[in-house]
Amino acid sequence: MKFIINMLIMIGLATMIANAASKDDLKDQKKRFGYGLGANYARNLKQNNLDVDLDMFLQGMKDYLSGESLMSDQEIQSTTKEVGDVVRAQRNAEQEKVAQKNAAEGESFLEANKTKEGVKTLGSGMQYKVVHAGDGPIPTASDKVRVHYKGTFIDGKEFDSSYKRNKPATFNVTGVIKGWTEALQLMKVGSKWQLFIPSDLAYGNGGNRSIPPNSTLLFEVELLGIEETPKPKKAAPITSDIIKVPSAEELKNGA
Repeated sequence: MKFIINMLIMIGLATMIANAASKDDLKDQKKRFGYGLGANYARNLKQNNLDVDLDMFLQGMKDYLSGESLMSDQEIQSTTKEVGDVVRAQRNAEQEKVAQKNAAEGESFLEANKTKEGVKTLGSGMQYKVVHAGDGPIPTASDKVRVHYKGTFIDGKEFDSSYKRNKPATFNVTGVIKGWTEALQLMKVGSKWQLFIPSDLAYGNGGNRSIPPNSTLLFEVELLGIEETPKPKKAAPITSDIIKVPSAEELKNGA
């Protein structure tokens, strides 16, 4: 969350939220801007779970706009940095709790899942189950493949699906998470597998925008084909149009 002086100036009008407001007030542009900016700022505070003294928050805006701020610009900047540090620390602590919880739940899931019928466990810790065995070629690390897939968390919540997009995905075998790279080099074209991928073979402790840290991921993968690699163009043949370079003897004789 960005706490900057310019924003404080812009939302000075939001001080009116301390008073009762009605829908009629929002018809006035100046009041609407003030209310909207104030509400947006409050939303950011809430999303970042930051508890501030509302009276001092409003007083700080009033004082700055009236030129009577208790803080210098340098002190405001320093406090802003301190706020950012607190928010980041809280966020990191929350993320660590989520990571530990997901890691424990993932381990429990895989431990129970490995005993289920048809589930095989590889040395890496990844598990898979063959839903349908294909009879086509097996991709190599240098290949590009075409697949349909659906990804879910261990609670069954779906986070991605090429089926819903009605379009297969195409990517390099080594251009995906480690679990996929390993599985694709074991599958034959035409196969459909269920993959149960530990977090260290997926997005790990960092996660990404849609994957929480240390998430064990489940995929339904259908290997549709291996993309053909374009053949390099043949060099143009030498033709008689190329000028003949005279030999040393010919140059000596005036050729």
